[in-house]
Amino acid sequence: MIISHCPLKRESAMRFLVLLFGVAALFVVADPVLVLPAVAGGADECVKGTGDEKIAACTRSINSGLWKGPNLAWAYTNRGIAYRAKGQPDRAIADYDQAIRLNPNFAMAFYNRGIAYYFQKDFDRAIADYDHAIQFNANNVHAYNNRALAKRAKGDSAGSDADIAKAKQLNSSASN
Repeated sequence: MIISHCPLKRESAMRFLVLLFGVAALFVVADPVLVLPAVAGGADECVKGTGDEKIAACTRSINSGLWKGPNLAWAYTNRGIAYRAKGQPDRAIADYDQAIRLNPNFAMAFYNRGIAYYFQKDFDRAIADYDHAIQFNANNVHAYNNRALAKRAKGDSAGSDADIAKAKQLNSSASN
């Protein structure tokens, strides 16, 4: 009888070990999945959020260490957008400056900094930033429109009209 119990104990022990390894493997595989939504949620809020929640989410993304160099510019740009929306253009410009230092070819940082300069009535800087945004993305209809507004504010009607014509051309090309 003792001999007949050994196979059962061995079989039970094997089942336990298989179950134990299965559970351990689940945690190894599931752990990154469980972590990623939390990280993605912060980044998602930084991109899609508004107000103080967006600023906090972008700050968490900046401080997370997950992004470095040019890959971090998006978080500064999005936080700058939130600061600008809150009526804090100096903080917005500081974030856009940092985004541009991290990624000198990031059209959206130039475009958004141009908006901030425009609302500060610094039309020359706004135009220069819209120029850069257009240089890096020649199909940016909004940059042409905003540059037209800044040129008009400076009294450059011909330049403004040319930018409006280009924006219309791009807009009609995009809709075809």
